[in-house]
Amino acid sequence: MQPTAPARLPRPRIAAMILVQFGGVMGMALIAWGVLGQGVALSLLCGGLVAAVPSAFFAWRAFRYQGAGQARYIVKSFYHAEAGKFGLTAALFTLVFVAVPPSNPAFFFGAYVLTLLLQWLGPWLLRRPSHIQSRG
Repeated sequence: MQPTAPARLPRPRIAAMILVQFGGVMGMALIAWGVLGQGVALSLLCGGLVAAVPSAFFAWRAFRYQGAGQARYIVKSFYHAEAGKFGLTAALFTLVFVAVPPSNPAFFFGAYVLTLLLQWLGPWLLRRPSHIQSRG
């Protein structure tokens, strides 16, 4: 009986996910700047960044370790990343509403929700067609 090779799980495409989120935020803000004005664009930019920055922080902290031998560190990094993401989100919401109150809260929260939606749909948007995937 031959020894089997360890299973290889594909690494998440984190950089691409972060680029999708930040690209979506910047795209929304630029379109709004041209169509709806500077105040709405700033509200969209702030709302999107309040969602995207903590997500990028989570990805940076959570996916530092890989492999079964690192299981304890992987679990700890996920807990720390989630706690940091929660704290950073609360701090950013506070900072925005104190330092740069959105001129249009509806656009601020709309951009926040759309950016989170990009995070949830990102893996589907970035998937590789089945006929291109490696057969490993």
